[in-house]
Amino acid sequence: MADKVLIYSRFPKTMMTRFAEAFELLDTAGKPAHEVFPAEELAGVRAVLTAGGTPLGGAEMDRFPKLGAIVCYGTGYDGVDLKAAAARNIAVGHSPGANAASVADIAMTLMLAATRRILVADQYVRSGDWAASRQSPMMRPQAGMPSRRIGVYGMGEIGRKIAARCAAFESEVGYFSRSRHDLPYQYFPTLEAMADWCSVLMVAVRASAETNHVVNADILKRVGADGFIVNISRGSVIDEAALVAALTDGTIAGAGLDVYAREPHVPDALTALPNVVLSPHIGGHTLDSHVAMQNCVLANLTALFDGKPLPHDVRPEGKTA
Repeated sequence: MADKVLIYSRFPKTMMTRFAEAFELLDTAGKPAHEVFPAEELAGVRAVLTAGGTPLGGAEMDRFPKLGAIVCYGTGYDGVDLKAAAARNIAVGHSPGANAASVADIAMTLMLAATRRILVADQYVRSGDWAASRQSPMMRPQAGMPSRRIGVYGMGEIGRKIAARCAAFESEVGYFSRSRHDLPYQYFPTLEAMADWCSVLMVAVRASAETNHVVNADILKRVGADGFIVNISRGSVIDEAALVAALTDGTIAGAGLDVYAREPHVPDALTALPNVVLSPHIGGHTLDSHVAMQNCVLANLTALFDGKPLPHDVRPEGKTA
């Protein structure tokens, strides 16, 4: 009989195909597990597969007395209560770096679309204003990439790939992270110092209690009226109300966002703005990224059921291998 894996978050069935070939899946379709399956069936569950941002606390873990591992599909694990898992000796796994290239690509796409006003330019052509020679203040010349200072907040796998891509565009690159690295980019000791310096703030830091709303009104003001914000990490890192205000009153010039505070809900005040480019959390949504993430999930689940340590585990205090 195949080992059972409880699917805790809502996933498209196509993303679960490879797992279904190896394990018996108990799919909650995103509903509370106890509302879908009887307690006696949940009592035997040893593995839970979840999306990293889905809240999974100690009380929910207690519904699975034999739970040995929580495996996150993707790099994030901010929804998992790591302390509660550690108290129960439950391993937590994820897919470190599996989608880093794809997320870095969407960061560059959002930055270029926002700084070069691509959506505005698209509408300018479609509306006939270009053909009619109607002037638009939104179409005035913008700074090019060699003129930009890109500040990368967070220098993990994704941050490093963003920095390398920005450097290839002839931009000056700096970074702030909790640790200084041996990298060919300027290091800033504080986020405030980097915000004062940069003209584009790339948010690539992992979500945590410490980073919640760390990009606030003060940081946005420091980035300045000619500056841009790009966020491909988690919506919780930015104070969304402060961001809307900054985009509305000209505190910053624009933004490119792939993540939001309450996904999939995006405030009307944000979607109405012409100086922001929005995408529906698709940073890691490429075929190659999904294959890589699924490889990590399969490796973690296989190791659990073979009685071995997870090869892609989340280390204490959120530090990963």
